[in-house]
Amino acid sequence: MSNLHQLEIIILLLTVVLALTTIARKFAIPYPILLVIGGLVLSFVPGLPTIRLDPDLIFLVFLPPLLWAAAYFTSWRDFRANARPITLLAVGLVLVTTAAVAIVAHAVLPGLGWAEAIVLGAIVSPPDAVSATAIVKQLNLPRRAITILEGESLVNDATALVLYRAALVAAVSGAFDLSHTVMDFFLTATMGIAVGFVVSIVSCWVLRLTEDSFSEIAITLLAPYIAWVLAEQVHASSVLACVAGGLYIRQHFSAIVAPITRIQARAVWDLLVFILNGIIFILIGLQLDTLREAIPSNQLASLTVNGILVSATAIVVRLIWVPVAAWVPRFLSSSLRARDPLPSWPNLFILGWSGMRGVVSLAAALALPLTTGAGIPFPFRAEIILMAFMVILVTLVVQGLSLPALIHILDLGEDKSIEYEERRARERAATAALALLDNMADEDWPVPDHVEQLRVHYGRRLQRNIDAEAPGAEGAEYTKTVTEAFRRLRHETLTAERLAVIDLRNNNIISDEILHRLEYELDVEALRIGIGEKRVSSTQHSKKP
Repeated sequence: MSNLHQLEIIILLLTVVLALTTIARKFAIPYPILLVIGGLVLSFVPGLPTIRLDPDLIFLVFLPPLLWAAAYFTSWRDFRANARPITLLAVGLVLVTTAAVAIVAHAVLPGLGWAEAIVLGAIVSPPDAVSATAIVKQLNLPRRAITILEGESLVNDATALVLYRAALVAAVSGAFDLSHTVMDFFLTATMGIAVGFVVSIVSCWVLRLTEDSFSEIAITLLAPYIAWVLAEQVHASSVLACVAGGLYIRQHFSAIVAPITRIQARAVWDLLVFILNGIIFILIGLQLDTLREAIPSNQLASLTVNGILVSATAIVVRLIWVPVAAWVPRFLSSSLRARDPLPSWPNLFILGWSGMRGVVSLAAALALPLTTGAGIPFPFRAEIILMAFMVILVTLVVQGLSLPALIHILDLGEDKSIEYEERRARERAATAALALLDNMADEDWPVPDHVEQLRVHYGRRLQRNIDAEAPGAEGAEYTKTVTEAFRRLRHETLTAERLAVIDLRNNNIISDEILHRLEYELDVEALRIGIGEKRVSSTQHSKKP
């Protein structure tokens, strides 16, 4: 395939992605689902070239930034608070699903060995971080459910890929060592997290030294790839390296770069994630054409039925595991039962129904070797890939399409905790700015009127927030003439607000989601009055409220 031909295909795919995304937004359908369906339809169009998805391309090009971005926008406070259910899903459910799928696949596919069956189970056991982030974010789910789903999808790939590699070694060489597999899991996970932390710490250090916003954005784009490659080099979990790196750098990004960098980086990353998501989901649908070529036509119907059975197994196991995993710890611990009541059954059902598989499962299936150590073809390779593809389709399309209707029917209730946190954060930010202005009133400020104007401005904001009216960004009510003295004063007050909100996040009073929301408003205000390139100085940071 010539380079020009590849470019034409990429342009065609991007055009289809944009068109289908527009349609999805118009009809309130999560766009990844419509993109997968669009890819399936395109696979039947005669004359279109067959597009074979390279698993190395997925693992190296697509996954690092998508995992990094998903972790970056995950609240570390909420992640820690829900560590128990996340662990039960990301480790316990992956193990149980792998076993159940292996049993069913071994039963319905004559001749399939246990090692190959476990390979299939490990491939389809983890719900996908890309799918969860892209779909769940568009639905009106309770905040805790979103946190658990996102946290599970960020961690479960590490569990599944360790099982996948161990079963693959058994299938290729005929040898399996359980103790080695368990030790490998803990070793690769620990090393992966360490690599992620090291890369993010170095990235933060470099960001502090850099003063050009474009270079800073380039550093944020390069960091996930460095974390992934380094983890691969030391045989650690590259997935957890990107997750740990994204979580860590979020904790420090607010204080080490200027507002203009955050605004521009957000735009760049939003576009990058949208393009990568769009291409990967439409490519998932397009793989049907490749699978049709690999499977004899007389076996396609029976394998499709087997794939549906495997999909049903994965879905049912999750629906059973979620309520059991929620009930058993509370049954065993009275203190847990007292401080964390059992969630309502609609919430548990939605959590159980939200197990969409995606790009990691497809890449793992396509990465199966062609031959074993003895030089013979890998047993049931095409069949395993097709059944994994069926699980991805059923969970993405059937479960994904039905989620909005189920959420509406079950009436999960309105979660107002985030509104309370936002009001509290706005009140603390305004109070911090007023305290700064009170201190400045005693100083010889060049333009005292500016101090009084901003005092009135923050006083009004604080009163509106106390009255529980809808908070929002303020206009230019405080001054019509933006002087250099005013810019300096405004930088001080905006910094006081920002540090107050960061302090609330660091003390687990508000989530990263609230920090993102308020930080964006502060950054826009800084750009509006011409101080978008000013960072929080070390002196200001030491004086935080």
